[in-house]
Amino acid sequence: MLTAIGLGGAVAITMMLAVVITPTFERLEDAAVDGHVERTHIALRDFAAKVERASRDQGERFATLPAPAMADADIDGVAYVAPDRSIRARWIDPATRRDMPPMHDRWTAGIAAIDLDRRLGTRGSASFYLRLDDRLAAVGVARLRDGVAAAPDGFVVMARTLSSRELAGLIGQRAAIRFDSAGSERRVATSARSLRIAVPVVGADGAPVADAVFTVRRDLTMLGRQLLWLSVGGTLLLLLIVLAVLTRMIAQLVLRPLATVERHMQAVRKSGTMRVLPQDRRDDEIGSLVTSLNAMLRQLNDLSEQVEAQSFTLGRTESAVAVMHNVRNALSPISTILSHGLAQPPVADRAVVDRAIAELADDTVSPTRRRKLAGYLSAAAQATMESRLERVRQLEIGRAALHQVLEIIGQQQHASHERPPVDPCDVTDIVARNAAIARYSRERSIAFSFPAQPRWVLANRVILSQVIGNLFANASEAIAAQSEEGGQIAVTIAEAAGEVIVTIADDGEGFDPSDAPMLFQRGFSTRTNKSGGLGLHWCANAVVAMGGRIDLFSDGRGRGARAVLRLPAAKAMVNQAA
Repeated sequence: MLTAIGLGGAVAITMMLAVVITPTFERLEDAAVDGHVERTHIALRDFAAKVERASRDQGERFATLPAPAMADADIDGVAYVAPDRSIRARWIDPATRRDMPPMHDRWTAGIAAIDLDRRLGTRGSASFYLRLDDRLAAVGVARLRDGVAAAPDGFVVMARTLSSRELAGLIGQRAAIRFDSAGSERRVATSARSLRIAVPVVGADGAPVADAVFTVRRDLTMLGRQLLWLSVGGTLLLLLIVLAVLTRMIAQLVLRPLATVERHMQAVRKSGTMRVLPQDRRDDEIGSLVTSLNAMLRQLNDLSEQVEAQSFTLGRTESAVAVMHNVRNALSPISTILSHGLAQPPVADRAVVDRAIAELADDTVSPTRRRKLAGYLSAAAQATMESRLERVRQLEIGRAALHQVLEIIGQQQHASHERPPVDPCDVTDIVARNAAIARYSRERSIAFSFPAQPRWVLANRVILSQVIGNLFANASEAIAAQSEEGGQIAVTIAEAAGEVIVTIADDGEGFDPSDAPMLFQRGFSTRTNKSGGLGLHWCANAVVAMGGRIDLFSDGRGRGARAVLRLPAAKAMVNQAA
């Protein structure tokens, strides 16, 4: 089983790491690509915006197309578009400040092909990019305002060439301008170690006129791959070590001692002699189990001898019935826990898991199917672990209940008519332990609340635990009779006049206030379908024997009930805490 679990865990961990790490670094790489593309867009917009500002702020100055001013403003081309759509244009070489006739013609043709009125709309200026043969120019256009001499209206259009070197300076990495644009969306060409990103440069009509192309290294992806293999290798090595250690420890510390306990119990059953099990001193759960088993065997043996030696008087009979009542209350959670564990179906169908593993081993299965199978196996492993932890928690609660049963049985070794010995004990701890056990006394869901501050009383710890357990059991039965949905039990602890007052309130069916004086009488019960009525009778006698008092209150049927337990405070413990 451990080998199968190890293999399944290795496959599940590998797939889980692949599913988690690889997509994460791919998303980081996509985010990095988005960042590069966004920086490129910003750089292109800023470059074009400078030309637009020049056309808007200095348009009137350049309406006469002066070459020196163009060179000083770092403008390559200027055009004036009259209201009748006639164009006067000029294109110069900024280095020599001389006209370039071929570019002048292409510049004029490019401006003539653009509907400037439509491009600007209601705005006073705009910018865009224009392809001039093998050059890419950022173009800014602005309306001329009224009052311009000889040109009351019209447009001033300015252009500045954007080279690959300038683009590289703008975006901070090597780049080039290409005119083989294949669409309006960015394009990413992937290789093993780099990404080639092409960002479209938009023209006047919104269509791309060129691409800004640059290459970046795939550092994040390569880092993700290295991290994946390192994580998988380290996890597999750790898993192998853990499985080897667990196999040895389980065999040595659990399986062998449990086999010894089982053989001893079979021998006790066959012989009928309650011999104790020889044991080495152990401080773990197995040692505690063997110690409890031996204590139970000794106590059962002693009780068996006492039963044979004693004559059963009425008082002792009532005491025995009360003890069995308390034992039943303490054993009820164990039965519920075992029933719940036996009835719980497996969290994952083994046949389905085997088929999923077989499919993962098949190289012809598609990646999508593999991811789904890996997700299913991961979820199945997680659910199995959670189910195991829940069962361990329930078994710990059951062990506490069993320990309480052993204490109840052991208490009966004392003389039944003797006053029980009292010692300082923490009533808060007793309430917490019984609350954890009482949660499993019924199939209903019951919520408990109680304070955390220690409160010390003078009482017999075993008997007080039985009393509180009885009160919790009665409250649980009242809640079950009131509602199918469950309920809650609230415990408050206060101290006044040398007494510790414990109040246990529930939202169960309650009782008629007129019945309160009879609730502690032997055989009386508020529920017609229940016989006995020994629990509260025994509780009242036990609390009085310890120097305390118990009272029951209710506001009426269906309005819950309150049990008020008064016990003498342990002044020595109180003074020591102060």
